[in-house]
Amino acid sequence: MPPEMIDIVGNTIDFRALAWGRPGDRLALLLHGYPDTAYTWRHLGPELAARGYRAVAPFTRGYAPTGLAPDDSYRVADLVADTLALHDRLGDERAVLVGHDWGALTAWGVAATAPGRFARVAALAVPPPAAFRASLTDRRQLRVSLRQIRMSWYVGYNQVPGSERLLPRVIPALWRDWSPGYDAGEDVQHVLAALARPEHRRAALRYYRSNLGLLRADSPTAAAQQPALYLHGAQDGCLQAALVQAHPETLPAGSRHLVLPALGHFLHLEDPALVNRHIVDWLDADLP
Repeated sequence: MPPEMIDIVGNTIDFRALAWGRPGDRLALLLHGYPDTAYTWRHLGPELAARGYRAVAPFTRGYAPTGLAPDDSYRVADLVADTLALHDRLGDERAVLVGHDWGALTAWGVAATAPGRFARVAALAVPPPAAFRASLTDRRQLRVSLRQIRMSWYVGYNQVPGSERLLPRVIPALWRDWSPGYDAGEDVQHVLAALARPEHRRAALRYYRSNLGLLRADSPTAAAQQPALYLHGAQDGCLQAALVQAHPETLPAGSRHLVLPALGHFLHLEDPALVNRHIVDWLDADLP
């Protein structure tokens, strides 16, 4: 089922989004991360539409064809505000939220600051900030911490002024490292198109430059309050599954946590049938 492209008026920014299913059906809001686009949901969107959802995957702020942030702000708090605005425009109390990578961090932020706004929340590949903080300060996890610091080299690289000029070379390398063995040709083309202009490349890196305080204990996303499904690939080359395995208490009570063997960071693209099944089972549970 091919998606339609729709326009959505937000609070401070207008969005373009891919959509599957009938308007008026139960909203499933699908949030992408970096370096990625709304097309990352090309498998889950049709699956949800076939089950009676209106699946909407926005290109998040700064990713064309959505516009740039008018105040040049790309904090997680802004992404959370965007998500709540999209819910106001499109959803109701039945709506569900799924996020991957930065979309997952946004979902954790929604679960922390507006628990219950979405009936169900699912996050992929990026745990709550509390899991990072716990693992990086746990002396028993020193080996995990040191390995994660090495794996997260790109975070420091993204702080370097002008690094956006090399994204056409860096982005394919990240996909290879983060999901070994996955053919990301189609996905890389989508993200390079979304970040074709210098101002959009800069915006994508502003996500990293604007959120260096995300791991502080007083971060607005530090304590998610709503149970969530959390899926992580065992072969993730971006973030280790061990970050949460060592500290499951950082997940909200009632959450479901699964580490999926042989899958990497873009697990929902590597094995769509398996990942979709876990997501759908969680989203449909206890919903009318």
